[in-house]
Amino acid sequence: MEPDELIAEIARYAADKKAVDVVELDLRGVLGYTDYFLVCSGNTARQAKAIQDGILEGLKREHGLMPRLVEGTAEGGWILIDFIDVVVHIFTPQAREFYRLEQLWGEAPARAAGSG
Repeated sequence: MEPDELIAEIARYAADKKAVDVVELDLRGVLGYTDYFLVCSGNTARQAKAIQDGILEGLKREHGLMPRLVEGTAEGGWILIDFIDVVVHIFTPQAREFYRLEQLWGEAPARAAGSG
């Protein structure tokens, strides 16, 4: 699966679990280790975990894909899922505001997931 197809699928699974503020950061030409970040939020730690589960279950069931790495916990407010070409960051609103990942990678083109 191509990276642009993968990020679209991940965004779809996140949306199915009611993720909010879903943003794609195009890091091609900015980073050497991944093409995209998908950043989203769950309103609570429980919802963040549900978003993680929905992404993992959907990609495994429909595409036979498993992540290289899953780190973090919903209790900590930040879950990272590494699919190599796409790295997913799921935050609680408080953690997202604290880490400000979109501002950190401000030079990367960003768009709301599903647009464009």
